[in-house]
Amino acid sequence: MRTPSMAAGVVLALSAMCVDRLPAQSRARPRARAPLDVGYAKVNGLRMYYEIHGTGGTPLVLVHGGGSTIGTNFGRVMPLLARTRRVIAVEVQAHGHTLDVDRPFTFAQDADDVAALLDSLGVSKADILGFSNGGTTALQVAIRHPAKVNRLVVASANYKRDGMQPGFWDGMMKASYADMPQPYKDAYLKINPSQAGVHAMFERDSKRMQGFEDIPDAAIRAIQAPTLVVVGDQDVIRVEHALALAGTLAHGRLCVLPGTHGSYLGEIMTPNVSARTLEVFVGLIDEFLH
Repeated sequence: MRTPSMAAGVVLALSAMCVDRLPAQSRARPRARAPLDVGYAKVNGLRMYYEIHGTGGTPLVLVHGGGSTIGTNFGRVMPLLARTRRVIAVEVQAHGHTLDVDRPFTFAQDADDVAALLDSLGVSKADILGFSNGGTTALQVAIRHPAKVNRLVVASANYKRDGMQPGFWDGMMKASYADMPQPYKDAYLKINPSQAGVHAMFERDSKRMQGFEDIPDAAIRAIQAPTLVVVGDQDVIRVEHALALAGTLAHGRLCVLPGTHGSYLGEIMTPNVSARTLEVFVGLIDEFLH
């Protein structure tokens, strides 16, 4: 199990960074599969990147965590999710293909961008799956744009500061670019070979998390979309916090899976994950979304 010092050592700027350091050869590698479509949408002054995989069913929007890209968070699990439905994966401001712009960087803004992207694609309503900071964004989509959300999956995300393991916030306040795990740097630079860009991502994520404000319980209770809250039993998110979130939601369900932050979906910083683990996760998601 992680100790506070482990969490502090890899805190990039967000919960997605609080993972054990592992030898490169033991980390899960995204298995890329060509999307059916890729593009950029002009939303709220941002040129936002998206990919579309699969066809049919209610569209499923994937929102990655901080310091991440579509590939680092969802590279292994996306082909499985796209077997039975249209999957729309996005990269938020300052991440991956989506460059930074001169405007505030908030979870609410990310939510507005996702909603505007759906409008641009002609999608009136979708399921939303957000991992880590992407889960917090998913909650904001449901709060700010409830008509856009059919069902919600909030995976390893917090809505209050006390949702993190002890030591997380101390580490966050001391985080430096050197603490950012190399696979995240490499993934960004492979897409956009700009040192200024990857440093901007770090700074944006760091400051947003350092200033994280609780989402009021009243706002969570107002979410009417059926919501599945997923957490690992050794996650950087406390299981008790995930339980509280599920209990506060009007139609919340809780799923606790064995593993660390994102290991159940094959996130890049987790050890080699078996195909069976990914199939179990996708099976749970498919059952909930149907």
